[in-house]
Amino acid sequence: MNNTYIQDYRKAIRSGEIVAGRELIDELDNLIRDMADDRYIFDTTDADQRIDFMEHCIRLTKSPFYGKPMKLLLWQKAFITAVYSFKMADETYIDPSGREKHVDRFKKCVLLIARKNAKSETCSGLTLTEAIVGNEGADLVCSSNDDTQANILYDAIDTMRLMIDPEQKDTWRNQKWIRINDTNSKIFKISDRTRNKEGRNIDFSVIDEVHEMKENTIIKSIEQSQSLKDNPKLIIITTEGFVNDGALDEILRQCRRVIRGEDDGASAERLLPWLYTQDSEQEIWADERSWQKSNPSLGVIKKYTYLREQIDAARKSTADRAFVLSKDFNIKQNAAAAWLHIEDYAYNAEYDLEDFRGSLILGGVDMSETTDMTSARALVMRAGDKLKYIIQHYWIPESKLTSADDREAGAKYKEWAKAGILTICEGNDIDLSQVADWYYMLYKQYGLRLFKCGYDVKFSKDFLKRMDEYGFECELVYQSKQVLSNAMKLVEADFKAQLINYNNNEIDKWCLGNAAVEVDNAGNCQAVKIKGQPAKRIDGAVTFIIAYEIFRRYRSEYMQMLR
Repeated sequence: MNNTYIQDYRKAIRSGEIVAGRELIDELDNLIRDMADDRYIFDTTDADQRIDFMEHCIRLTKSPFYGKPMKLLLWQKAFITAVYSFKMADETYIDPSGREKHVDRFKKCVLLIARKNAKSETCSGLTLTEAIVGNEGADLVCSSNDDTQANILYDAIDTMRLMIDPEQKDTWRNQKWIRINDTNSKIFKISDRTRNKEGRNIDFSVIDEVHEMKENTIIKSIEQSQSLKDNPKLIIITTEGFVNDGALDEILRQCRRVIRGEDDGASAERLLPWLYTQDSEQEIWADERSWQKSNPSLGVIKKYTYLREQIDAARKSTADRAFVLSKDFNIKQNAAAAWLHIEDYAYNAEYDLEDFRGSLILGGVDMSETTDMTSARALVMRAGDKLKYIIQHYWIPESKLTSADDREAGAKYKEWAKAGILTICEGNDIDLSQVADWYYMLYKQYGLRLFKCGYDVKFSKDFLKRMDEYGFECELVYQSKQVLSNAMKLVEADFKAQLINYNNNEIDKWCLGNAAVEVDNAGNCQAVKIKGQPAKRIDGAVTFIIAYEIFRRYRSEYMQMLR
């Protein structure tokens, strides 16, 4: 008897019991229509067998559900039903036991779903189930962009296996694979970094985290390895990501053409798109119920409290916003987006440097090659005052004064030089020892004592030599997302709270307005130039972050020495 999980899922959405996005609803409607299409036989026997095994034999591997039976949600049952139940009416094959069977319609399945909705656990359970109840002698693969990610699936499968067979009488694992004795099927892992990806003979594969792949090399390698198989399966599971024009972008374009009925070719017919997406960004901020569109396990596995916390962080930080929208709601984000809004830093911020005479300062320097701008700044605080006061100066080579690109980008070098906030250096390069001289000037004229100064590794030899002569202590700050992410978020938070007084420096405003934030798939961020706009300098934004990173490293010591 055929199950009705797909129809039940659609009815629950129609009644409002479950909230789903338009793309999933349209695909469910497509599948329900196809159940009556003569080209297909709709038979849920294989799906029912796998669902039954998963619910009665597979146990979960992650806290707080560790060791509990895998009770599938309606969305999981509907997905598995769709994967296995549509058969090609005019295509058959002989399975290893000698039985004639109809070929499954779907060879490639794409599950786009937000993080923490049990996609990996579901597919790990399905892979082990397939190895046990599926065709004999099958090769099953866990794959991803790197070995670490592939291990997530593989280790979960192994843990599930040991819960079923703790004494390893019916299964075993060596360094190469997991083997099921009864079916003689093997489960192993490969990644985008695996050598000799070709020449394999794969029946069933799950590829995780495709959003990080710039190219579809591993996907194509697995597809080619399945070319001789009668009834192969390739299941892609992923969230959205930040790689522009990567493998996932093309896969999703194809999925959406299939959903809309714009592609009815041979490969489109064999593709199952199962996309959990929002219908708009606006609904995320306005309606908590809409969150279920990209999070079908919300309220059962993923918690509303967790998402509320993520939304709160997203309201306060551009980087967190991009990460949350991508990972928790499957809204594609550009690799780099504007960092600060003008209202974040365009507030009254003035001070008299004389008020800080004799104070202790922290420094941050971004040094340039010959044709770029160099920025240096000092961060100073007072005891009992939350504000961070910023002293800054900039340098450019004389040759930049004639740059039309810089003028079009908003540079006003001559005006800034007349205002005393920029030094124009003769010729085509900058004598970086002048940057060290500026810190010494702050000491000689105002008694400002430099405690620590952060610098990037580029072009720093002359600067470091002069700083050493002055007795100033410098510390390397690598220009990477892992190093600068927390400092960048702290700068943004302080600007939004108006806890930074940068004396209304015009070059600072220009650099802050030019800066974009680039976020990686771990949520780490870094300031970058907006793509295609190299003349819009961000050096001042970078030194804000470097100075804040030094502040983060030495906060306790620095605050104790304030007077």
